[in-house]
Amino acid sequence: MKIIEQQQVHQSLDFIGLIDALRHGFSGNFGMPQRQVFALDEQSDNNNAFAVLPAWNDEVIGVKSFTYFPDNGAQGYESLYSKIMLFSRQHGQPLALVDGTSITLWRTAAVSALASRYLSREDSRRMVFFGSGNLASYMISAHLSVRQLSEVIIVGRNIDKVNALIDDIKTRHPQVTFKTSTALEQEIGDADIVSCATGSPTPLFPGRWLSAGTHVDLIGNHHHDCRECDSDTIVNSDVYVDSRTNVLNEAGELLIPIQQGRFAKEDIKAQLSELCSAKHQGRDNNECITVFKSVGTALSDLIAAHLVYRQLID
Repeated sequence: MKIIEQQQVHQSLDFIGLIDALRHGFSGNFGMPQRQVFALDEQSDNNNAFAVLPAWNDEVIGVKSFTYFPDNGAQGYESLYSKIMLFSRQHGQPLALVDGTSITLWRTAAVSALASRYLSREDSRRMVFFGSGNLASYMISAHLSVRQLSEVIIVGRNIDKVNALIDDIKTRHPQVTFKTSTALEQEIGDADIVSCATGSPTPLFPGRWLSAGTHVDLIGNHHHDCRECDSDTIVNSDVYVDSRTNVLNEAGELLIPIQQGRFAKEDIKAQLSELCSAKHQGRDNNECITVFKSVGTALSDLIAAHLVYRQLID
C-alpha cells in the first residue's frame, strides 16, 4: 500500500487535468452515500467532530475521514486533519493512504471551476472573490483555468492577508489584474462571477446588487443556520448544487429560504453529476443569474486522490 503525503499531492495535480477527471468521474457510474459527521461531545460547546465520507466508482473504493477541532490553534495543532483510503474496486485490496487536507484544497477549487464551465458566461471577464484563507489562491487559479478573466477583485476582513494573497498570486497570473476594493455594490454589480469562500455566518452582500447574467459560487458554509448569500439571491437565481443530499442536509443558503417558504428543494435545477452527464445543459441564456452551492462530496475526494495515485505509479 502506497503512502502519499501532502507534497506529493501538490506535485501531482494541475487544474486542467483535475477538472477533466472530475467531469469524467461525475458523468459515470458511482455510489456515494450521505456523509456522516459525528459530534464527539454532544454535551459540550467545543464543536469537536469526526466525519466519514465514502464513495466508489468502477475503478476504486474510497473513504475520507477527517477530524475537526476548531480550538486547536491555541494549542499549536491544526484544526483539521484528513486522510483518504483507497481500495481496488475489483478485489478490494488497499491501494493507498492519501493526504486528505491537500486533496480537499484542490478538489474544492476544481469542483467550483467545473461548475463554472456550465454556469458562468463564456465571455466572463471580471470576478469578485470573497476570502483570503488557505483556499483562496486555489479557488482563483481554478477559475482562471476555465475562464479568461482579466480582473479579480479580492475582498477579505484582514487587509494584510488580502495584500499578501495578491502579491503571491499575481506572480503566477501576470496577465490578470488583481486588486482589492471597498466599493462592493459597484464591484458586484459589474462582476461576471462572484465566488465566496469564507467562514461568514451571515450574507456577504444583498442579492439586489447582482446584475443579470452573473454566476454566484458559494463554497464556504457547511452549517444549516449560516449562509454566504441572502434569500433574494437564491429566489432570483437558477440554483445548482454539487449534491442534493448533502446540500439539503447542511447548507443554510438553501435551508433558510426553504424554511421561509420562499424556495423548495424541487426548485434546484440540477446537481453536478447531471451537468457532467448532459442530463441538464446548465446556463441556457446570458440573462439569468446562476448559483452553485457546494458543500463537498466524497466522490470528488475519491477522483482527486485516485488521479494522484495513478500519476505516482505510472
